[in-house]
Amino acid sequence: MKTNKIIYYLSTGLLTLLLLFSAGMYFFNYDEVSEMFTEFGYPTYLIYPYATLKLLGLVALWIPNFKTIKEWAYAAFFFAFILAFFAHYMIGDGEHISALIAMVLLIVSYIFNKKITTLDD
Repeated sequence: MKTNKIIYYLSTGLLTLLLLFSAGMYFFNYDEVSEMFTEFGYPTYLIYPYATLKLLGLVALWIPNFKTIKEWAYAAFFFAFILAFFAHYMIGDGEHISALIAMVLLIVSYIFNKKITTLDD
């Protein structure tokens, strides 16, 4: 059981760092992110709301009482990472590896979250 918690907290912590870095880029390097969004064909007015939703999703992942919202956050991140992977892959900027790493961390976090919450119930 202790190993499961270590793996959960490690994967969720690394995922959190990755998403904080990403949201920070959205807030503090708007011009660079705006160019990327334009290359993707996405409207740039989505940058700030998307960064805010990433932060809210992280809050949902870390607060244990939000079980349903936590499931939604995992699902939202899952689809966001799939879309990010293909968007980066299609423009060939090499950033698709970050999305793939985020996906692996998300899946590990989800699996071990289920293991530790099942044992706690």
